[in-house]
Amino acid sequence: MYNYTKEVSNQLNGLLEKNYDAEKGYKTAAENVNSEVLTSLFQRKAEERKRFGKELKAEIRSFGQTPDKGGSSTGTAHRAWMDTKAFFSPDADESMLEEAIRGEKASIEEYNEVINSKEHLPQSTSDILKNHRDSILNDTILIKKLEEIK
Repeated sequence: MYNYTKEVSNQLNGLLEKNYDAEKGYKTAAENVNSEVLTSLFQRKAEERKRFGKELKAEIRSFGQTPDKGGSSTGTAHRAWMDTKAFFSPDADESMLEEAIRGEKASIEEYNEVINSKEHLPQSTSDILKNHRDSILNDTILIKKLEEIK
Protein backbone atom coordinates (compact mmCIF):
# COMPACT_ATOMS: atom_id res chain seq x y z
CA MET A 1 0.00 0.00 0.00
CA TYR A 2 1.31 3.43 -0.94
CA ASN A 3 1.94 5.83 1.95
CA TYR A 4 0.27 9.02 0.73
CA THR A 5 1.99 11.73 2.74
CA LYS A 6 0.57 14.99 4.02
CA GLU A 7 3.22 16.77 1.92
CA VAL A 8 1.85 15.21 -1.29
CA SER A 9 -1.66 16.18 -0.21
CA ASN A 10 -0.51 19.77 0.41
CA GLN A 11 1.22 19.92 -2.98
CA LEU A 12 -1.85 18.63 -4.80
CA ASN A 13 -4.10 21.03 -2.90
CA GLY A 14 -1.77 23.84 -3.96
CA LEU A 15 -2.18 22.81 -7.61
CA LEU A 16 -5.92 22.50 -7.07
CA GLU A 17 -6.04 26.08 -5.77
CA LYS A 18 -4.02 27.27 -8.79
CA ASN A 19 -6.46 25.52 -11.12
CA TYR A 20 -9.40 27.22 -9.40
CA ASP A 21 -7.60 30.54 -9.94
CA ALA A 22 -6.75 29.72 -13.57
CA GLU A 23 -10.35 28.73 -14.32
CA LYS A 24 -11.62 32.04 -12.97
CA GLY A 25 -8.79 33.91 -14.71
CA TYR A 26 -9.66 32.42 -18.08
CA LYS A 27 -13.30 33.34 -17.56
CA THR A 28 -12.17 36.91 -16.84
CA ALA A 29 -9.97 36.91 -19.94
CA ALA A 30 -12.85 35.63 -22.10
CA GLU A 31 -14.99 38.53 -20.87
CA ASN A 32 -12.28 41.10 -21.66
CA VAL A 33 -11.29 40.20 -25.23
CA ASN A 34 -12.85 41.40 -28.46
CA SER A 35 -11.86 38.46 -30.66
CA GLU A 36 -14.34 35.59 -30.91
CA VAL A 37 -11.40 33.23 -31.46
CA LEU A 38 -9.81 34.33 -28.17
CA THR A 39 -13.14 34.25 -26.34
CA SER A 40 -13.57 30.65 -27.47
CA LEU A 41 -9.98 29.73 -26.55
CA PHE A 42 -10.25 31.26 -23.08
CA GLN A 43 -13.62 29.61 -22.44
CA ARG A 44 -12.13 26.25 -23.48
CA LYS A 45 -9.16 26.83 -21.17
CA ALA A 46 -11.52 27.69 -18.28
CA GLU A 47 -13.38 24.40 -18.83
CA GLU A 48 -10.09 22.52 -19.06
CA ARG A 49 -8.92 23.95 -15.73
CA LYS A 50 -12.28 23.06 -14.19
CA ARG A 51 -11.74 19.47 -15.40
CA PHE A 52 -8.18 19.50 -14.03
CA GLY A 53 -9.60 20.58 -10.67
CA LYS A 54 -12.09 17.72 -10.67
CA GLU A 55 -9.34 15.23 -11.50
CA LEU A 56 -7.12 16.55 -8.72
CA LYS A 57 -9.99 16.46 -6.21
CA ALA A 58 -10.76 12.86 -7.13
CA GLU A 59 -7.09 11.90 -6.78
CA ILE A 60 -6.80 13.62 -3.39
CA ARG A 61 -9.97 11.89 -2.17
CA SER A 62 -8.81 8.50 -3.47
CA PHE A 63 -6.03 8.64 -0.86
CA GLY A 64 -8.36 9.63 1.97
CA GLN A 65 -7.47 13.32 2.05
CA THR A 66 -9.72 16.38 1.87
CA PRO A 67 -9.41 18.70 -1.13
CA ASP A 68 -9.35 22.48 -0.69
CA LYS A 69 -12.50 24.31 -1.67
CA GLY A 70 -11.47 27.64 -3.20
CA GLY A 71 -8.97 29.85 -4.95
CA SER A 72 -6.42 32.18 -3.46
CA SER A 73 -6.42 35.87 -2.62
CA THR A 74 -3.49 36.21 -5.02
CA GLY A 75 -5.70 34.85 -7.81
CA THR A 76 -8.44 37.33 -6.93
CA ALA A 77 -5.96 40.19 -7.07
CA HIS A 78 -4.59 38.97 -10.40
CA ARG A 79 -8.08 38.90 -11.95
CA ALA A 80 -8.70 42.45 -10.75
CA TRP A 81 -5.40 43.43 -12.41
CA MET A 82 -6.55 41.74 -15.64
CA ASP A 83 -9.79 43.74 -15.61
CA THR A 84 -7.87 46.97 -15.00
CA LYS A 85 -5.29 46.19 -17.66
CA ALA A 86 -8.01 45.39 -20.21
CA PHE A 87 -9.87 48.60 -19.39
CA PHE A 88 -6.86 50.87 -19.83
CA SER A 89 -5.07 48.98 -22.59
CA PRO A 90 -5.52 50.04 -26.20
CA ASP A 91 -5.44 46.35 -27.16
CA ALA A 92 -7.27 44.20 -24.61
CA ASP A 93 -6.72 41.07 -26.70
CA GLU A 94 -2.95 41.40 -26.56
CA SER A 95 -3.05 42.22 -22.84
CA MET A 96 -5.08 39.09 -22.08
CA LEU A 97 -2.75 36.95 -24.21
CA GLU A 98 0.24 38.30 -22.27
CA GLU A 99 -1.45 37.51 -18.96
CA ALA A 100 -2.40 34.03 -20.18
CA ILE A 101 1.20 33.30 -21.16
CA ARG A 102 2.46 34.58 -17.80
CA GLY A 103 -0.07 32.44 -15.93
CA GLU A 104 0.64 29.33 -17.98
CA LYS A 105 4.40 29.63 -17.45
CA ALA A 106 3.78 29.83 -13.71
CA SER A 107 1.49 26.79 -13.88
CA ILE A 108 4.09 24.74 -15.76
CA GLU A 109 6.70 25.64 -13.13
CA GLU A 110 4.34 24.68 -10.30
CA TYR A 111 3.45 21.36 -11.90
CA ASN A 112 7.15 20.63 -12.52
CA GLU A 113 7.97 21.41 -8.90
CA VAL A 114 5.47 18.82 -7.69
CA ILE A 115 6.39 16.24 -10.36
CA ASN A 116 10.10 16.63 -9.59
CA SER A 117 9.78 16.97 -5.80
CA LYS A 118 11.58 14.60 -3.49
CA GLU A 119 8.20 13.24 -2.40
CA HIS A 120 7.44 9.96 -4.13
CA LEU A 121 4.19 10.31 -6.04
CA PRO A 122 1.82 7.43 -6.72
CA GLN A 123 1.88 6.47 -10.42
CA SER A 124 -1.73 7.61 -10.88
CA THR A 125 -0.88 11.04 -9.44
CA SER A 126 2.26 11.37 -11.53
CA ASP A 127 0.31 10.48 -14.70
CA ILE A 128 -2.41 13.05 -13.97
CA LEU A 129 0.12 15.79 -13.25
CA LYS A 130 2.16 15.08 -16.37
CA ASN A 131 -0.97 15.08 -18.54
CA HIS A 132 -2.07 18.42 -17.07
CA ARG A 133 1.39 19.95 -17.46
CA ASP A 134 1.75 18.76 -21.04
CA SER A 135 -1.66 20.15 -21.98
CA ILE A 136 -0.77 23.50 -20.40
CA LEU A 137 2.58 23.51 -22.24
CA ASN A 138 0.96 22.78 -25.61
CA ASP A 139 -1.57 25.56 -25.13
CA THR A 140 1.16 27.96 -24.03
CA ILE A 141 2.82 27.40 -27.40
CA LEU A 142 -0.51 28.10 -29.13
CA ILE A 143 -1.11 31.25 -27.08
CA LYS A 144 2.40 32.52 -27.87
CA LYS A 145 1.72 31.99 -31.58
CA LEU A 146 -1.56 33.87 -31.30
CA GLU A 147 0.25 36.72 -29.55
CA GLU A 148 2.80 36.89 -32.39
CA ILE A 149 -0.03 37.20 -34.92
CA LYS A 150 -1.61 40.11 -33.01
